[in-house]
Amino acid sequence: MSTFLFQAFVYLTAAVIAVPVAKRLGLGSVLGYLIAGIVIGPLIGLVGAETRDIQHFAEFGVVMMLFLVGLELEPRSLWAMRHRLIGLGGLQVGMTTTAIGAAAFAMGQPWSVALAIGLVFSLSSTAIVLQTLNEKGLMKSDGGQAGFSVLLFQDIAVIPMLALIPLLALPELVELLSHSADHAGGHGEQISLIDGLPGWQVAIVTLLAVATVVVGGHYLSRPLFRFIATAKLREVFTAAALLLVIGIALLMTLVGLSPALGTFLAGVVLANSEFRHELESDIDPFKGLLLGLFFITVGAGINFVALIDGFGTIIALTLGLMLVKGLVLLSLSFVFKLGGSDRWLFALGLAQAGEFGFVLLSFTVQNGVIPQAVSETLLLVVALSMLLTPLVFICFDRLILPRINARQSREADMIDEKGTVIIAGTGRFGQIVNRMLRGNGYETVVLDLSAETVSLMSVFGIKAFYGDASRPDLLHAAGLAEARMLVVAIDDKERTVEIVKHARRDRPDIHIVARAHDRTQVYSLYAAGANDIIRETFDSAVRAGRSALEGFGIHPYEAEKIATAFVAGDQRMIRDMADAYDPDILPHENQEWVKKAREYSEATGVAMAGVRNPDRSAIDRAWMPPGKRPEEEPG
Repeated sequence: MSTFLFQAFVYLTAAVIAVPVAKRLGLGSVLGYLIAGIVIGPLIGLVGAETRDIQHFAEFGVVMMLFLVGLELEPRSLWAMRHRLIGLGGLQVGMTTTAIGAAAFAMGQPWSVALAIGLVFSLSSTAIVLQTLNEKGLMKSDGGQAGFSVLLFQDIAVIPMLALIPLLALPELVELLSHSADHAGGHGEQISLIDGLPGWQVAIVTLLAVATVVVGGHYLSRPLFRFIATAKLREVFTAAALLLVIGIALLMTLVGLSPALGTFLAGVVLANSEFRHELESDIDPFKGLLLGLFFITVGAGINFVALIDGFGTIIALTLGLMLVKGLVLLSLSFVFKLGGSDRWLFALGLAQAGEFGFVLLSFTVQNGVIPQAVSETLLLVVALSMLLTPLVFICFDRLILPRINARQSREADMIDEKGTVIIAGTGRFGQIVNRMLRGNGYETVVLDLSAETVSLMSVFGIKAFYGDASRPDLLHAAGLAEARMLVVAIDDKERTVEIVKHARRDRPDIHIVARAHDRTQVYSLYAAGANDIIRETFDSAVRAGRSALEGFGIHPYEAEKIATAFVAGDQRMIRDMADAYDPDILPHENQEWVKKAREYSEATGVAMAGVRNPDRSAIDRAWMPPGKRPEEEPG
């Protein structure tokens, strides 16, 4: 027990320290977990031989992740992506296997070993890629969806690979393994429902297992979860969610299928269930912990002795693998018409080997396909390519993406109009401001950095100019020297502050209205010189609060008074706390800022309690026409 507790303490401590540091440095959580594993394993030796066993357990995080991914996909969406799933995914696996297998054969490996190596290296890391795409918000992009299609096909392809690999066995390795088994006395056999069955019966059992998942998930899961929900115990529902995932994974394993594929299929079936969000919230913490543990074990399992001994060879093999896979993916991106940043996201994001590579390499050694010495080298290549993947994503973000965007951006439009108001950004926020101003007779000049948005606006008869409002020359061309007002409605925090600073410096008298993403950005915009700062969701949240009060029976007049008082108090608080805000200190570590926040929190409660006043003589002027006094109200 003490050994288990010590190991748990070491792994959790490593994760808690390394991941926040990595996130703060912009490296991402995956690289943080990998670094944590390297530190507690090869560097200081706090963990050792048990890492491989823990890794097999932690791989269940991939199974849970695919279940959650399935919950986000309706069967209709899955059918819509069938062309990419089969075409793009199938070509990637086939072309990569051929290219890497040919390279291995050219390096002197037998054709069967070369083919097995090609199959192993054709797979990419579902765990790292999906985790990173979700963290960066790129999952819905065209490149992210193409990558997901390939990853899903790869998970499906593991099934025929497991069937094919034993047929590639080398007789001399099989004989050596049989002698080793005789001396070791054998091992316990894994339970299977298909061992010893003829091929047609295996097919029937496999189809029945898949049908059980689909039919059971559609017809039996709902009454089961309704029954469990009647207990009104969160832990029982959590246990049922885990039971569902583990049970499906076990069933798939018993019939020789990929557990990840089975749980993904179950997730798709349950995508329209009313219990979908509850399942997602219950499974997600376990998925995150297990995936983190898996990445730690990958880092801890790197054999630095073997890596140092064959450093040049292993580095060359790793870079060669990523280059070959990247070129295959890049060529496919042209065939399937992925453009710009999506093309490079797709090609670079999937260029590594995957976690199933560990499983397949172990399987090849057990079946006498790949020699043990070769397998150890290939394991290092798999681990090192996964370790390099977060760095590849960082290079994509900081080096490749800015250049692509700069190359793709067209020349800014020639601005041939002047207006009373300049509006930077005409998305869902800026277009409403523009419509209100123009509807009341004010001339506006609209700038937007999205050529697609500018073209779309012109279809509806709304004039906008393509250009980056953070460029001083474009702001002046739009009439900054003569305009009475500047509205900054873009959703880029840094560019918003830059625009406000420049406008305030060149036009101290101009009125600036700026869009803010959150409270922290409000402080930066006040410091930059904005007059009015509108938080994206603040007004809608106030309206929701007012509606909630009315739902409790409070008169609309009183609810409006409360909302008005709350907004006024919040504006005072923001302006006051902006003076205490320091961008170099985290808000919760800024003692003066925290003190003011507490004071205003208490003051808000007191103010809300004093607002409700049924006395009609105190009626708010906002409820009457201008100039009308409360005493003029008829009796």
